[in-house]
Amino acid sequence: METLLKVGEIIPLPKILDTRGNLSFAENQSHLPFEIKRAYWIYDVPGGTERGGHAYRENTEMVIALSGSFDVLLDNGEHIEKFSLNRSYYGLLIPKMMWRTMVNFSTNSLALVLSSTEYSEGDYIRDYHEFLNTARK
Repeated sequence: METLLKVGEIIPLPKILDTRGNLSFAENQSHLPFEIKRAYWIYDVPGGTERGGHAYRENTEMVIALSGSFDVLLDNGEHIEKFSLNRSYYGLLIPKMMWRTMVNFSTNSLALVLSSTEYSEGDYIRDYHEFLNTARK
């Protein structure tokens, strides 16, 4: 297995300050190393609930905490790293073949996920042992 130096990377996004309210954004190729093919958001997560619990064979994602906070646990099969997201001007870049679990959602948190691929059930690895076997090849 190719050893990854980073399991994920925090990417600072532009932050335009204004007395009327601040603005941040992400653009293809400027802030993301991929073209956005899909966007989805996660919200109203009950206390103590986990999201994710899978890896993608091809999909790369950026996760942004638009509101509230949550933690993302990333596992490349050799190392697990925790990223705490709580600012809307930082995005967590998650490469393909990374097991991800999202935990510790605060009340009214909102996670935006930008994806490099369109939805495909076949891209998911939902069994952790299958992920480990695939990651080690």
